[in-house]
Amino acid sequence: MNARGHFISFEGIDGSGKSTQARLLAEALRGQGREVVLTREPGGSAGAEEIRNLVLTGAGDRWSPETEVLLFTAARRDHLERVIAPAIGRGAVVISDRFADSTRVYQGVGRADLRPLVDELHRLVIGQEPDLTLLIDIDPATGLARAGARGGAEARFESFGLGLQERLRAGFLALADEAPGRVVVIDGAGAPHAVAAEVARVVAARLT
Repeated sequence: MNARGHFISFEGIDGSGKSTQARLLAEALRGQGREVVLTREPGGSAGAEEIRNLVLTGAGDRWSPETEVLLFTAARRDHLERVIAPAIGRGAVVISDRFADSTRVYQGVGRADLRPLVDELHRLVIGQEPDLTLLIDIDPATGLARAGARGGAEARFESFGLGLQERLRAGFLALADEAPGRVVVIDGAGAPHAVAAEVARVVAARLT
């Protein structure tokens, strides 16, 4: 992994438990005396949080898939410039709840066949991959039920239903096959502490 710092992302469908696992990992690493920056996408910086509000609220047809790609890329660029790159540069562990893989799957596979556009924008504007991506895998129906139980305003993607969640899961697993050296699939069906133990095992083998 990066000698100057470490960049870990968590990915998964809605309701997979990835946000909980990102938080638990951050707490564990801080307990080891490491500097940890726990962040999220879309969001993580002031400008990116404003864009988050635009894309995760409102009607399901509020934005076209192409517009979503541009908005998410803009948010990611601001997040990278203001939060991720500076933290990695000073040797911190950055843990991000979602990163570019979510755009590759949600806009590149789940909503439209825009993967070439997503990849080209990433190459031109972002140019950064996590050192390690932990994909928390869960049954789509279970994940959708969990996500629905959360409630709140940020439910735009959940509103597309189970069919989308099934396509998203397939897309994430395909990404894991594409990048086996970076993406590790973690079974998210167990209790949170059991999943966290497996996450800690994988991260301990990579963090040096």
